[in-house]
Amino acid sequence: MGAERGQLRRVLTRWDLVLYGVIILQPTAPLPVFGVLSERAHGHVVTTILLAMVGMLFTAISYGRMAQAYPSAGSAFTYVSRELNPLLGYMAGWGMLIDYMVNPLILIVWCSKAAMNFVPQLPYAVWAVVFCALFTTLNLVGVKSSARISGVLVATMTAVVVVFVITATRYVLAHDHSAPGFFSHPFYDPSSFKLDAVLGGTSIAVLTYIGFDGISTLSEEADNPRRNILFATVATCLMIGVLAAIEVYLGQLVWPASRPFRDVDTAFVDVAAQTAGPWFFVVMNLTLLLANFGSGIGSQLGAARLLYGMGRSNALPASFFGVVDPRRQIPRNNVILVGVVALIGAFFISYGLGAQILNFGALTAYMGVNAAALVHYYVRATQRRMRDLWPPILGFLTCLLLWLNLSRPAKTVGLIWLTIGMGYAAWRTRGFRSGILTFAAGSEGPVDEARGGVALR
Repeated sequence: MGAERGQLRRVLTRWDLVLYGVIILQPTAPLPVFGVLSERAHGHVVTTILLAMVGMLFTAISYGRMAQAYPSAGSAFTYVSRELNPLLGYMAGWGMLIDYMVNPLILIVWCSKAAMNFVPQLPYAVWAVVFCALFTTLNLVGVKSSARISGVLVATMTAVVVVFVITATRYVLAHDHSAPGFFSHPFYDPSSFKLDAVLGGTSIAVLTYIGFDGISTLSEEADNPRRNILFATVATCLMIGVLAAIEVYLGQLVWPASRPFRDVDTAFVDVAAQTAGPWFFVVMNLTLLLANFGSGIGSQLGAARLLYGMGRSNALPASFFGVVDPRRQIPRNNVILVGVVALIGAFFISYGLGAQILNFGALTAYMGVNAAALVHYYVRATQRRMRDLWPPILGFLTCLLLWLNLSRPAKTVGLIWLTIGMGYAAWRTRGFRSGILTFAAGSEGPVDEARGGVALR
């Protein structure tokens, strides 16, 4: 009867939620960024992955606990707006917007580089146009991705990871590994360790965990959400973190940091080839290409729907952003716009820089969620407990430290974006006199509270 009244059925167990989280993050999460991390952190990739995991675990606790406080919500914007301030909530949401716009861009970059491994005769520019056209066209014709396809792809990626672990282990054992510090240098190599480089790499490694917060959006469909959302969010970060650390640790043993990469963006496919030969190069390259291709289609549509939600709520001009194609039922204008922006950006922004710009927005929102959890469970609580104090504080400080260690170009772009958001909010609210633009629960697009805007689903 609940479903007939328009309510969602609470059928997702804690392990269903964990599986959903693993599908979002993907078992191969650190592999596309392996070369960029190695270059930025002077080879300490596994250290950056583990440090990022610790920071994200504290933030995952805050997300899970805020899902307990707001079981029907699931967004940083809602948590920050309700616990801190609507303007801060809006800025957290605006910061997350940049993720959606940059994600299709970096996926075009990576897919183009991976395709060049198969057909190097075609230059990067041609491949960038091809993938942008494919992403845009497939979204315009309304191609849908199903949970079954996602499950098959994750199973395939997991199988490839297992094969890599086996081949890499055999490779390491079959070659000389008697040099002092051979097995410990991926964690700490005194000859190349620099704290600022490792922290800078860790700020990029956060990309491995981006998306875990999506679990909180399933609060209305989860069985016992007050417990299971927290469990699943933390468990997903922990599982992906441990798996990622194993993958990159073996990768560093196979390919020492002192050895340059042919291409830092697709470095891991060369590592795979080193362990088992050309056939595994093809398998790894194709697996990661398919995974990123699927993500590219979805991310472009997600960004388009985000803009549609903003147009539908009059936060952006509805005559353009709020239009839906009557036959395909998709926000056609926005799909094309996102494609054009992503294609232009793919010629000026590298994969590494794009990843950091994306993380700028995510870390901004994560700091807000940690602050909201601190206020809700400690500052405003009638009974103050230390277990409610230290996780959000540590989560906030870790995210702040990583945010500060993003590259200067990434922070410059991100701060310009936030300035634009603040200026836009001031203009739309007549100097903040008519109500602040905010982001509704379950939405990635702002709605105007004063106008009673509709949230994007």
